[in-house]
Amino acid sequence: MSSSEVAMSSAACEMTPKAAPEINPLNPQGLKPCCACPETKSARDACFLKFDSDIAQDACKELVQKHIACMRGYGFKV
Repeated sequence: MSSSEVAMSSAACEMTPKAAPEINPLNPQGLKPCCACPETKSARDACFLKFDSDIAQDACKELVQKHIACMRGYGFKV
């Protein structure tokens, strides 16, 4: 193996550094959607469990809107 082949094979094995992930200024902690807004999420879920499916959508509309607003506050596209 020539020295140029060795140089090429060792260069191919080197890993390039990954770029640092962008930090969302609205979500600097990097919360996942499932972990964001636990207060509004639990209130929304409790409301849907409390009412029959026929009326839950109307009865829980305000809580759903609050949860959506909270999620958007963290930069999630809901």
